Amino acid sequence: MEYIKNPGRIEEKSFEIIQDIIDEIRADYKFKSEIEEMIIKRAIHTTADFDYLDILKISDGAVENILQALNNKATIYTDTNMALSGINKRILDCIGCKYYCLISDEKTANLAKEKQITRSMAAVDIAAQDENEKIFIFGNAPTAVYRAIELDNEGKLNANAIIGVPVGFVGAQDSKEELVNSNIESIVSQGRKGGSNLAAAIINAILYYYFR
Repeated sequence: MEYIKNPGRIEEKSFEIIQDIIDEIRADYKFKSEIEEMIIKRAIHTTADFDYLDILKISDGAVENILQALNNKATIYTDTNMALSGINKRILDCIGCKYYCLISDEKTANLAKEKQITRSMAAVDIAAQDENEKIFIFGNAPTAVYRAIELDNEGKLNANAIIGVPVGFVGAQDSKEELVNSNIESIVSQGRKGGSNLAAAIINAILYYYFR
C-alpha cells in the first residue's frame, strides 16, 4: 500500500486539499487576513467541516489581544481537560505561558456545591481572581461562557480574549451569540457546532503562526 508516512507532509497535504476544495466550492471566498486564513483552515483541518468558512467569527481585536497576552506570559484557562490536552504546550512553555483546566480541582467542586452552580462556572469564578493576563478557551460548557460574560459585565473577569466554541444543543448557540454581542474580544463558532478539539485548534493556529 502506498500512503504518506511523514507527519509534516500529511499536514501539508491536508492544507493543500482544503484550499483545493475551497477553490472548488467557494471560488470567490476571500479571507480577511493571513492569520484569519490560518485559523479558519486549521478549524477545517480539525473538523473536516467547511461550514467554518462562514460560522467562525473573529472579533476585530481578538487576535491582537491574544497575541499581546501570549507575549506577556498570560495564563490560559480551558473548560475541559480535552481542550487543554490538545494545545501545543511546548510552545507555551517556550514563551513562558501557564495553562490550567480547573474543572476537576477540589476547590472548584466545593465552590460549585456551595453556590449551586456548574463546575464550569465555578472554574471561571476562580480563574477570574488571577490578576495575570489571561485567555479563556471554552469548547464544551455554555455555562462557562455565560458566567464569563456576567463577570465581565461586573468588571471582574479581566480577560484579554475568549475563544468560545461550545458544542451542543442546550445553551451552546445562545451563549455564543451573547459572547459575540458582548464587549469581550472573542473567536466564536456560531450555531451548535464547536468542541474542545476546535478550541485547541484555534489557539494552536495562533501559536503556530506567531511562535513556531
